[in-house]
Amino acid sequence: MSKKSVVIWDGNVRDAALSILLAIDKNQAYSNLLLSETIKRHKIEAKDRALLTEITYGTLQYKMTLDYYLEPFIRGSVDHWVRWLLRLSLYQIHYLTRIPPHAAVNEAVEIAKRRGHQGIASMVNGILRSILRQGVASTDEIEDPIERLAIETSHPEWLVQRFVDNYGMEVATEMLQENNVPPVQTVRVNTTKVNVEEAIASLEAEGLTAKKSDMMPECLHVTNGQPARTKAFQEGLITIQDESSMIPANVLHPNPGMRVLDMCAAPGGKTTHLAEIMNNEGSILATDLHPHKLDLIDHNTDRLGINIVETAPIDGRKAPDFLQPESFDAILVDAPCSGLGVMRRKPDIKYTKREEDLENLQKIQLALLDAATKVLKIEGKLVYSTCTVDKKENEGTVNAFLTAHPEMEAIQLESLPTKLAEKQANGMLQVFPQDFGSDGFFVAAFRKKGGSN
Repeated sequence: MSKKSVVIWDGNVRDAALSILLAIDKNQAYSNLLLSETIKRHKIEAKDRALLTEITYGTLQYKMTLDYYLEPFIRGSVDHWVRWLLRLSLYQIHYLTRIPPHAAVNEAVEIAKRRGHQGIASMVNGILRSILRQGVASTDEIEDPIERLAIETSHPEWLVQRFVDNYGMEVATEMLQENNVPPVQTVRVNTTKVNVEEAIASLEAEGLTAKKSDMMPECLHVTNGQPARTKAFQEGLITIQDESSMIPANVLHPNPGMRVLDMCAAPGGKTTHLAEIMNNEGSILATDLHPHKLDLIDHNTDRLGINIVETAPIDGRKAPDFLQPESFDAILVDAPCSGLGVMRRKPDIKYTKREEDLENLQKIQLALLDAATKVLKIEGKLVYSTCTVDKKENEGTVNAFLTAHPEMEAIQLESLPTKLAEKQANGMLQVFPQDFGSDGFFVAAFRKKGGSN
């Protein structure tokens, strides 16, 4: 993270939220990383932490909607930081019921005085009090259904149109709305150390509330507290991971003793999950294009007590140049993607992504899969996964891959709970954020047929 993105904490939650929003916008800092760094650096207490998170993410998530509401009340141009202050304040007024509107207005005026001058403070006061008197415009006034949905859910029109083209208006609408709902906090139990019941007991002993997931057997839903600050986490009993991210390792499901390759492995969530499924028996080579990220994998394996993982700074597309041909029993390609399935965790993604970015990603995805086939044993299993909901990156990549590789065949996804197994088709599974309250995710599985060169 750039030093320019460091946020100063003076005890004022709204001022800190404004600083975070400005840093995200100016420096393209990731919202989740900057927010987490701010909380950690200044040891912000739980009450302030919750409000800071809520108003920062909420303002980001509804930025376009807030601009639509503000537009009739703004005369002329306003400074960039002032517009963010207005968005932040209106989010609290319009979306949060427990914050009195006059308190949000008064706090905005004080911030405007500190950061600007009395003239700016008067303007902010006038705009917000006018909104309190008159209310905001209805989106029903927008005639075009794509534009209206874009404003209502605060997603760029090109993205809304793409989702509607891919999945129809009903599914797209549900997904766009779900993107603005805070995610469920989930953890994965390290089954090499404890069972699910023991992990729940450990978390509850520290005052957290945890329950077993109805979907993934090793997943717990945590409804209060910070799992990463618990002894259970420090002692390697759990890992912070979204429920959908647990699907790929379950689908690959390598047996103990196998030799496994995890391409694009950092920070190691799926790598360590594979090791746990293998009962820490066998070998896993975890590679990543960025050498400094391999330290994250090493840190995770140390904490979890896993010793079958070796790391190497290898660009997955060049794996055949460094690894023996047909030498791995199973390979996971969790490919770089647009991340359109995790927008509620990283709301800034929807404003920074461009349609042309998505077009370029498929070339990388296909190159990784092509390299994987060369180092996969005959009868070996290959799993391709992404955290996106884009059809071209998912189904499009799978179909292009199978066309280019007749030695590979799509196979049924195994080791899935019934709810997920019923959703798969042609060896592919697309999970939407609205399906189970988890991230949007895609998984496909292949087998290398005999007789391959």
